[in-house]
Amino acid sequence: MPPESLLPVYLLTGSDRPKRSVALKRLRDRVGSDSVELLSGDSASGADIVAAANALGLFGDSGGRAVVVDTVESWRKADVDALRAYLDDPTPGTVLVLVADDLRKDSPLEKLAASKGKVLRYDIPRGGKLVSWVSAQFKEAGVQADGEAAKTLVEIVGEDPVSLASEVGKLGAWADGDPVGRREVEQLAAPGREAATWAVTDAWGTRDLAAVLEACELALEKRDPFLIAVNLASHVGRVRAAQALAEEGLALREIASRLRIKDFPARKALQHAERYSRAELDAALVRLAELDAAIKGASRLSAELELVLALVDATRGAEQPVTAG
Repeated sequence: MPPESLLPVYLLTGSDRPKRSVALKRLRDRVGSDSVELLSGDSASGADIVAAANALGLFGDSGGRAVVVDTVESWRKADVDALRAYLDDPTPGTVLVLVADDLRKDSPLEKLAASKGKVLRYDIPRGGKLVSWVSAQFKEAGVQADGEAAKTLVEIVGEDPVSLASEVGKLGAWADGDPVGRREVEQLAAPGREAATWAVTDAWGTRDLAAVLEACELALEKRDPFLIAVNLASHVGRVRAAQALAEEGLALREIASRLRIKDFPARKALQHAERYSRAELDAALVRLAELDAAIKGASRLSAELELVLALVDATRGAEQPVTAG
């Protein structure tokens, strides 16, 4: 399709960033990558964008040109007004591509783009419908994955569409045509947002002190020691509660329901509970409470050192008696 058929302005918005990226690539491909100027709405005003569009028209060749501007959700009324004036007489052969993360459907910018060009909105459903979206991503990637795999991926990664799409691609490359189920997702998917902190709790749960200290070192590069401590204390409390419910004879789904968590973290808690006795978990909770006080000022040691010492104590637990063979 020739560039002349393009409209003077496109607005790409919505929560589905992977689809927005695909749409943006298609628009850029239609004008050619060498004919695209990239700007940011954080640093470039509406007047700056108009100047760029006019400059491309004056000094560019006769082919199509595009000015791509991201984060336009930060624009103010003056920026939109400048764009409105430009679109009353746009530069021939120049396309404005505006990209916004989360723009209201009734915003002045969206109304303007709809009246002068086209709005391409890509939204991801939330809650249970997000699992269907992930299933569709698996299908588009040619991955044989059941609904349980999609559900587990959402539980582990969270609701960030870019992270989910990335994990779908990774799982597809690993599977190489083989089916992907819950077990494969649990083994391979990387937790979202709090990945570094999750590594600490996972290492503690496997009772691998060397891995705990290594994970702690990496987590401290990105996270405050207080937040790492809070996350671990929350996890240990969950493990203790899951252990108690399992001793009552409750199944996984019922335990998850009682704790108000999803199946994956409940299953993880039960796995970790197998490596610690009730007394050790109680002692770990006490030790982590002491850590909380130390970080808040009860100790003269640094928060980082207090965290490491508490992790060692919470992982080692009670001394195991030596038995004769």
